[in-house]
Amino acid sequence: MDESRAHGREVAVLRRATTADGSRVDVHMSGGTVTAVVPATPEAVVADDLDLDGYLLLPAPAEPHAHLDKALSWNEIRPPMGDLASAITAWRDYSAQLTVTGVAARARRAALSLLANGTTAVRTHVDLLPGPEPLRGVHALLQVREELASVMDIQLTALTPHDVGDEIVEEAIDLGVDFVGGSPHHAPDPSATLQRLLSIAKRRGVGVDMHTDEQLDPNVLTLLELAETVRGWPDDIPVTAGHCVSLGTVDPGVRAHVIEAVRATGIGIVALPITNLYLQGWGHPVATPRGLTPVRALLDAGVRVAGGADNVRDPFNPLGRSDALETAMLLVTAGHLTTTEAYEAVSTSARDIMSLPLAGVAVGAQADFLAIRAHDLDEAVAEAPSSRHVLHRGRLVATSVVSSSVHVPLAASLESEVRS
Repeated sequence: MDESRAHGREVAVLRRATTADGSRVDVHMSGGTVTAVVPATPEAVVADDLDLDGYLLLPAPAEPHAHLDKALSWNEIRPPMGDLASAITAWRDYSAQLTVTGVAARARRAALSLLANGTTAVRTHVDLLPGPEPLRGVHALLQVREELASVMDIQLTALTPHDVGDEIVEEAIDLGVDFVGGSPHHAPDPSATLQRLLSIAKRRGVGVDMHTDEQLDPNVLTLLELAETVRGWPDDIPVTAGHCVSLGTVDPGVRAHVIEAVRATGIGIVALPITNLYLQGWGHPVATPRGLTPVRALLDAGVRVAGGADNVRDPFNPLGRSDALETAMLLVTAGHLTTTEAYEAVSTSARDIMSLPLAGVAVGAQADFLAIRAHDLDEAVAEAPSSRHVLHRGRLVATSVVSSSVHVPLAASLESEVRS
């Protein structure tokens, strides 16, 4: 295969694009960076350009919390529908059957689905597995990361059960895992497990990304201990907390205290509406809680907040489209964010929490874009149109073009409107 085709063609100018504020622009790029943004001109589109007339140009989404090692396993496992505990049991029971080849195949498919929908950067958790060969998932995702390095950025977090020893975490870091993670609130001794994992991360100088308080019990707030422990840590050790569901169940005074501790330390919070809305609340048949961290309160307090999809078609979520616009829509409907805030959560804010360079329509920004056939952001999030172009570092890495027609008799004056 021609190497230039293997990771997309380089684009010099994005012509006649519409930005989120309604402007019509030409975006010039070189070396993977935006070099100029000028009003759209009538110049002819040449071979190195991409005509985006009729497309909305947005910063490419980033996925700050995925599980590529689990993705697309629902049909293999056929687990019962249920809450988080049943999902954990189903996955753990099935994990003995996992192979490097099988995990890599599913993870590759899931990553490419994300890419086709516009996501050019992913942080994925990967289970350190119980029993023999605990690093099968790590080896699989390291392989996929290398294969896809030219078209998307993939970060790996070692998701460490409480019964997997330090030496396995250390080996995962040696192999190339970027972050230490786990679910301390599910351990027999949450504080000891949290401190053990934080100690490894600080000693090795790698980032932290913890599953935190993924439950509805207001008495479980390991997020506060996390914030107090990492206060004063070096800036080059990023800390992220995902889920934080129980924060949405506490009294306002407690919530404000925890949120201020999080804000003061700069921890990034990742809300995960799709999976949390599915897994939480099974034991509450009346007035079922939403099972979502308080994104409105966090944003209003100045906390760094991103939105992610979490699981896709596995025991933790039987559905999911691998589309950041699905996450954005739920952040509006369940989290009461504006459409603009919701899209920022799955794009620029997600990149910030992932310590990635700014991307979008700005001089000096990385040329990672989603161009989607829509008039404005509300339409893009509401309808998630399938016609899209995806650029990573100035290269066109995915294109989907869909046509449709409605065979209904219409007055001639309406035909052109429907066709548009």
